[in-house]
Amino acid sequence: MTDEIFRHDGYGFEFEANVVSVDGDEVVLDSTAFYPGGGGQVCDTGEIRGVRVTEAYYNKAGDIVHRVPGNDLSPGERVWCSVDWDRRYDLMQGHTGEHLLFCSLKRQCPDLTITKIMISPESKYVIVNHDLTWEQIRAAEAFANQAIVDNLTVTKSVMDRDDPDLENVRIKLDRIPEDEEITVVAIGDIDLSACSGVHVMETSELEMLVVDRKVSAGKDGVAIHFKVGQAAKDTARELATTALEIVDEIGCKIEDSPRAVANMRRDLDLQGRLLRRAAKSLASSVPLKDVGGVSVYSAVLPGSDRSVLTDAAESVKSKGGVALIVGVTDTLSVIAASGDPRVDCRKMLPEVLKAFGGRGGGKPDFAQGGIQDPELADEVLKALEDSVSKSLS
Repeated sequence: MTDEIFRHDGYGFEFEANVVSVDGDEVVLDSTAFYPGGGGQVCDTGEIRGVRVTEAYYNKAGDIVHRVPGNDLSPGERVWCSVDWDRRYDLMQGHTGEHLLFCSLKRQCPDLTITKIMISPESKYVIVNHDLTWEQIRAAEAFANQAIVDNLTVTKSVMDRDDPDLENVRIKLDRIPEDEEITVVAIGDIDLSACSGVHVMETSELEMLVVDRKVSAGKDGVAIHFKVGQAAKDTARELATTALEIVDEIGCKIEDSPRAVANMRRDLDLQGRLLRRAAKSLASSVPLKDVGGVSVYSAVLPGSDRSVLTDAAESVKSKGGVALIVGVTDTLSVIAASGDPRVDCRKMLPEVLKAFGGRGGGKPDFAQGGIQDPELADEVLKALEDSVSKSLS
């Protein structure tokens, strides 16, 4: 078994080790500071004797394998190794930050549970089982940043499965093998969590914690994205400036901005409903033209609601007619539907749109596409009408 240096020293990033085995790109050492990933934290990278280590992971025997493409290592060699320290420290800050953020969120919402964690250089987030309000998140941020100011000690300990104190630990015991020790990470007296990841020693090392967004994670819940350290400071500054720009554009006090935006959203929803109703009414009032004994529906319509345009086209097609609709917003959405086999939409629409710098495709009885310039609406419709007339003549 590989001696895992990171278990007892997360700050050790340079070390010497003996090469145990080499199998192509896969190298096993007798000891290593490379964390192989776990608990949502990605693995370390670095170098072995100057050659890049791109990945570290456990094999079936429980040894840590280092992926070292292009290496010329041999078993028995003594080698100098180094973990990418800046990357490792960022991950340490992020993992401790995740523990601190979740325990802070759970104080606001006691029934909160973790679905998934991701701690990488590119992204740091925790997926929780349901949504939280920004007021709850703001309170959690305040609690977490106070813990950073208080410089709480972060410690590790090992507990037995039958330890009665295990009931105070955030843990998913069913996910830990019976023969594996339970490592518990404590942040002062505010959080106890089972975790084998690599952490900082004091909360002050996080410097700052900022939640920068929350997004749906589908059936898994809601992803709360956050940043720590200098990245948190940079993000806080950017968010503050953006918020001030928005407030200036809206023309309200910053404390009134959430309510102002909510009112604007309600107004937009109302306008959208009225526009859809008007578009539907307009679509139903367009007269049909007889072209070679076939009813042809052709119109330029407001294109803010695609379903209105599609419903109008499908209605005409179902009765054996041909529908040509150009929907107008900041671009053109073009729909062609045909209930007559002489009008092949899949062939006709791309040919017409190509002449206007647009693209389209679909089936013989229904095709759609788009053009960037909304000023071309009438010309596009005329070209479609001419193409249909030619097909039906």
